Amino acid sequence: MKQIETKIETGDCLEVLKQYPDNFFNLIVTSPPYADSRSKTYGGIKPNKYVEWFLPRAKEFHRVLKSDGTFILNIKEKAINGERHTYVLELILAMRKQGWLWTEEFVWHKKNCFPGKWPNRFRDAWERCLQFNKSKKFNMYQEEAMVPMGDWAKTRLKKLSKTDLTRDESKVNSGFGKNVSNWIGRDMAYPTNVLHFATECYNKNHSATFPKSLPEWFIKLFTKEYDWVLDPFVGSGTTAEVAQSLNRNSVGIDVLSEYCKLAQKRTAQYQYRICEDEAEYEINKPRKNSGVCREKHTRVSSQPNRKVEETQIESGT
Repeated sequence: MKQIETKIETGDCLEVLKQYPDNFFNLIVTSPPYADSRSKTYGGIKPNKYVEWFLPRAKEFHRVLKSDGTFILNIKEKAINGERHTYVLELILAMRKQGWLWTEEFVWHKKNCFPGKWPNRFRDAWERCLQFNKSKKFNMYQEEAMVPMGDWAKTRLKKLSKTDLTRDESKVNSGFGKNVSNWIGRDMAYPTNVLHFATECYNKNHSATFPKSLPEWFIKLFTKEYDWVLDPFVGSGTTAEVAQSLNRNSVGIDVLSEYCKLAQKRTAQYQYRICEDEAEYEINKPRKNSGVCREKHTRVSSQPNRKVEETQIESGT
């Protein structure tokens, strides 16, 4: 029998993560404050300052992520003065210089996006989910993300042509080809990189809508049971709650104590619940010696005002 650990901590992830050892987490999946967004809760970060603000945190994410781990960043650039800002593209390029590999880009199609009308664009119905890795060899469990073949297979595979029975090469010499007969007898197929999930929000007092299905999909794809998942901008605790339901250990960090309290309520049955006093995001603060031995996974704090609550949950192997 193994115990699931879940830790909810209040503070800037730039500082909190310094107390964690190198190569600790199997997956980082998060949705940080977007530029100029959530100003009433997170203060807002100006688009022109976003890369400067994010890079020190990305460096810390790179340190605590295992060499075969994955970082999923849910983010979307905003429109300013009639055109899309380029801070997301600039961030991708800057992270590549930092040592990250930009492996893939998933599109989250928000099936129930807010209606609206703008003079020069249609409503926003998708967001980026950028995949970064430290190495070209990373853990990925594709069978966990397979989807049903669908009704099309019943009619399409019922009567095959001669072309369907052999590999049909692309007519434009792209190098791609297909053999339709290979799908006979299959009930499941690999998905595309477009994810169709409706938005949802656990608590109306939280300013961001982050559906459970989004972190759930990536947690299944990139981790196994009892692996460690990190959400450094955990908000009301969606990622932590989903990780627990899938028998994964997790750490959630947020600067706002009220969100930590929401996350604590959602994860009350977890093994560990840790929350500190409210903190603020800081830019490029010099690294300090935390006094924590990186060889140990146990969290130790020298801060006298930390509150620690402990419960237990057991799950079968």
